[in-house]
Amino acid sequence: MIIKDITDYLESIAPLSLQESYDNSGLILGEPNCTVNKALITLDVTEIVLNEAIEKKCNIIIAHHPIIFSGLKKLNNNSLTEKIIFKAIKNDVSIYAIHTNLDNVIDGVNGILAKKLGIKNVRTLVPKNETYKKIVCFCPLNAIEDVKKVLFKAGAGSIGNYAGCSFSSQGVGTFVPLHGSNPYVGKQNSIHGEDEYRVEVIIPHYKVNEAVKAMIDVHPYEEPAYDVYNMENINMKIGSGLIGELDKPIPAKDFLLSVKKNINVSYIKHNKLIERPVAKVAICGGSGAFLIDAAARNKADIFISSDIKYHDFLEHTGNMTIADAGHYETEQPVKELLYSLLKENFPNFAVQISEENANPISYI
Repeated sequence: MIIKDITDYLESIAPLSLQESYDNSGLILGEPNCTVNKALITLDVTEIVLNEAIEKKCNIIIAHHPIIFSGLKKLNNNSLTEKIIFKAIKNDVSIYAIHTNLDNVIDGVNGILAKKLGIKNVRTLVPKNETYKKIVCFCPLNAIEDVKKVLFKAGAGSIGNYAGCSFSSQGVGTFVPLHGSNPYVGKQNSIHGEDEYRVEVIIPHYKVNEAVKAMIDVHPYEEPAYDVYNMENINMKIGSGLIGELDKPIPAKDFLLSVKKNINVSYIKHNKLIERPVAKVAICGGSGAFLIDAAARNKADIFISSDIKYHDFLEHTGNMTIADAGHYETEQPVKELLYSLLKENFPNFAVQISEENANPISYI
């Protein structure tokens, strides 16, 4: 295997363009075309995790959190981060991070957490807008099906639970083939009119280049005409947090006890438990206090995340239970997710989940 095979696959699931502006996901250390034999999956790249990778001969670590968040101006082997980087380089261990880009896809961090907690019928709590574009191309009647086929294959035409979505309208295109052209129809230096279809498809912004290239490759014209438009449509599968329902309402205390069991939490901090049974649950793996108001607006009975401040607990007392189940604890299911994805797509590639506890927080 080469690193690029692995990273291309992971980025097809969680494109780097979906990461937040402050993030540093992607290949942090290593060469894309370098050969790797074994991967170690972890939440954080700590010294003990790196030692584990070296001992187990894993030459790539795939982590959720980037080891480098902000720019390093010097590498003097002084800070802990610098020491880990030095040691990784000396032992030919590459490091890859898949962080907020995996947070922002519906089947990512929050998707696996929802499955662990038994939350069904999930939807994104705060969907992102401006993640769609529209491709409009013009083609002769005999090429429309081929053009639509490759656009759909490249990821265009999916809206919610529907695929193969497009709109076509018929008209007449005109053009003058100039000197040096090799027209599919028409003659050089003469204006030509051709019955054509205008084909419109919506597409995630990160798939535009691939789709346009595929369209051009199959299009019969020497110079296909096409437009790409920005869209303000909301993408319900991309965004922050998730909200969904339980199979049946249960008391808040019973639900929190099931959370402790299902994601192995030592303890959960929470405000006053609501008196009504919990039916609708909002979640955000990792630091999600910024979503508390959104959870309340969506009428969640309980919101589960981490890094919640004292005054956040006060804000919705009596209306919604707010529970802090730990940053590490609410994100740890991502290790299972990454393992299953890689084993399914690369069945002959050796992948291991780190056995080291990289949680920097301990409890008495």
